[in-house]
Amino acid sequence: MPNTLGNLKPTEFIRLPAEAIIGAAVLLSLPRRPRVIIAATAGAALGALTTLNFLDIGFNEYLGRHFNIVLDWELLDDAQSYMKDSMGGTTTVLLTIGLILLAVLLMVVVALATVRVANILARHKADASRGALIAGTVWITCTAFGLQIAGVPLAADHTAGIIKVHAHRAVDTLRDEAQFAKDARADTFGSTPPAQLVPDLRGKDVIFTFIESYGRTAIEDPDIAPGVTRTLDTSTAALAKAGFRAKSGWLTSATFGGNSWLGHSTTLSGLWIDNQQRYRTVMASDHLSLTKAFQKTGDWDTVGVMPGVQKSWPEQKYYGLDKLYNAFQLGYKGPKFSWSTMPDQYALEAFQRQVHGKKRDKPLMSEIILTSSHQPWAPIPKMVDWDDLGDGSLFKAIQQSGTKPADIISDSDRSKQEYGKSISYSVTSLTQWLERYGTDDTVLVFLGDHQPMSRVSGTKASRDVPISIVAKDPKMLDKIADWNWTDGLQPASKAPVWKMSSFRDRFLTAYGSTPSGKK
Repeated sequence: MPNTLGNLKPTEFIRLPAEAIIGAAVLLSLPRRPRVIIAATAGAALGALTTLNFLDIGFNEYLGRHFNIVLDWELLDDAQSYMKDSMGGTTTVLLTIGLILLAVLLMVVVALATVRVANILARHKADASRGALIAGTVWITCTAFGLQIAGVPLAADHTAGIIKVHAHRAVDTLRDEAQFAKDARADTFGSTPPAQLVPDLRGKDVIFTFIESYGRTAIEDPDIAPGVTRTLDTSTAALAKAGFRAKSGWLTSATFGGNSWLGHSTTLSGLWIDNQQRYRTVMASDHLSLTKAFQKTGDWDTVGVMPGVQKSWPEQKYYGLDKLYNAFQLGYKGPKFSWSTMPDQYALEAFQRQVHGKKRDKPLMSEIILTSSHQPWAPIPKMVDWDDLGDGSLFKAIQQSGTKPADIISDSDRSKQEYGKSISYSVTSLTQWLERYGTDDTVLVFLGDHQPMSRVSGTKASRDVPISIVAKDPKMLDKIADWNWTDGLQPASKAPVWKMSSFRDRFLTAYGSTPSGKK
């Protein structure tokens, strides 16, 4: 069985597997009891490997990578939470039970089938031995001549290859853990005195905003781009009328399709965090995050607005946030929109009402995570009059009349349409908030955390996401003039592309920070 959806076709199942020929030869040479034990064990292992192949298919479709047997088991809880928000609790429980039973049943049935085949081989040992010899000869011949059907080699050793790949990946993961812990201890700005961190931003309200799933696909895919680029052009013009200018470029994200926290942490830590182990290592370290640099100076109040956080969030300490506003602390009384706990427009208005709009002795540094463009992109909120937002109750009618997740979750074309609408909504919410509440001292940095899943972005999509810096003070954009970014909110296709992990150091350097590496 292949481990990618694109290869799941009939020709894959007419191949002659070397493992079956070798297995038959081994079973024919054994007495009854060892034969039954080895057959049952091998069959159960084959059933488990088939389950692993299904996990590989799912991870490739949603996250653009294979399943990691060391790190990824805990992500299944997140998958279950996502299904619960998208399809309801009862459906999720039934599906979860069904999948667990299917995995167990697969191992048991394949084990029984393998024992049955082994016993048949033993009862017809002479014929089975000749058959194994002929099959082995055919396999060697097919390999020697490279014989194929519809581009698929007739001779296969796929099962052994999959086991080898997963074994190497597990070993590499364990080695990477040790090496990355050493890398995280080296920090270009780790020992920089507070007075020498971002001196050119003193007095400015700095806002770092991540837009969920805002990837290059939104701007360049011909089926999605027209609506999104129109929104970016309209928003650029509206911001210019309000006195704001913008520059935009590209970052290559450390994640794809999901695991947004890996994109957030990579951007803000300056380290390449592409798996859960690296994330845990960094969160437990004293490696300087970009947001914590502002807290370290003592010259900013630092807050996080996280409408997607619905439980304790110890990462607040690593990011240097004096105050955190989660899904339950923004006063929202309206309905959820699938996974998203509240519309972005409401979250931004709550930020204004509870944080940004209040008088303070210090400027403000904020980290905001916008969630309305999170898959499954149904239903999607609509913009309402800012003065009518209230406690969000008015969104109930919008949510009830919106598209249901079940209507698009397996439809690639409709998913693309709704994805594009969700990005337009999120960008519009953010830029209208800036027009309405931004000041001469506001500096907004906003970017995507990752590309949407491959069903929307395609199997060959890059991992690039747009990033923009917006400000009224022309000096703020003059500081990044040598970055050669595109004017406006829409980066040109040939605008510079950097690794997401490079942004922290580039930003700190551009705004006057002095490197003072901690080795």
